[in-house]
Amino acid sequence: MDSLTQIVLGASVGEATLGKKVGNKAILWGAIAGTIPDLDFVYGKFFLDTVAQIDFHRGITHSIIFAIGISPLLGWAVSKIHKKDEATWHEWANLFFWGFFTHSLLDSFTTWGTKLFYPFSDYPVAFKSIFVIDPTYTLPFLICVVWLMFLPKDSPKRKKLNYIGLIFSTSYLLLTLVNKQIANGVFEASLEKQEVPILRYSSRPTPLNNILWTVNAETKNSFLLGYYSFFDENKNVSFHEIPKNHELLEDFKSYEDVKTLVKITDAYYTLEKTENGILLNDLRFGQREGWQDGSGKFVFSYFIEKEGQEVKISQQRNPIKSAKKLLNQFWERLKGN
Repeated sequence: MDSLTQIVLGASVGEATLGKKVGNKAILWGAIAGTIPDLDFVYGKFFLDTVAQIDFHRGITHSIIFAIGISPLLGWAVSKIHKKDEATWHEWANLFFWGFFTHSLLDSFTTWGTKLFYPFSDYPVAFKSIFVIDPTYTLPFLICVVWLMFLPKDSPKRKKLNYIGLIFSTSYLLLTLVNKQIANGVFEASLEKQEVPILRYSSRPTPLNNILWTVNAETKNSFLLGYYSFFDENKNVSFHEIPKNHELLEDFKSYEDVKTLVKITDAYYTLEKTENGILLNDLRFGQREGWQDGSGKFVFSYFIEKEGQEVKISQQRNPIKSAKKLLNQFWERLKGN
């Protein structure tokens, strides 16, 4: 999830674990705990190449092992900073553990995937039920956390507000799983009605909401992209077909970075021929302008080119021409067909 959401969740966890003893200090360190796992992005940006950076993100710093191993160290360090407080280093360690673990658990509900069990398994857990930024999850939660910060640490209302925020956000998160199943049912029925033989499919919500859903359905030679809103009167989803062109990868598939990139996409990718190589489109995150008819550029695309005996992979930048226009298009489609 986005940084603000993780800060809010971490702050709430801090309040739940140590707020009664140390007040807003627990909120501060909880917010920090909710931020630390995403520092892997900073490390990757400065020290790793494109593919290694993608592979590293939501890896070791999002694993349960990281939460177990680092929490005692940070708990001990913070206990030394706040020597005069009642909290022990065990209690501070508990705050950091739950701050890290809830961060990773929440990320697992998004599309990217989170390697919770690394290094024992590099499988990215991804329920794909919530968009990385969802105001319905974050804003009520944020209001509760900010409100309670202005109350005395021993105020009963403070605890009540925190629980309201936690219960609302968790209930909404569970609701997204229900919504996903409903959307999947519509997608499956539409594909069956249209007699489309598919190998598999993957659904996810569109930006900033959990009402308009999209699907990537794989056939033998192509992917089908479709959209469904809970406000649609017509439950028969229309699909746009995009050729796989996977044969274009033949000259590159022996390279380790290419294998890693394909693995990261979970093989939900299409290829396009370019002047010096090929363009790999990661379908998991959809398209920008032109998403309505399947003609748009994908959010994440990568150039794969040969340089002598080596292969070079770089991310293609597809800037949004008008974010406001794009969001308006999603809003109009969300209201139903």
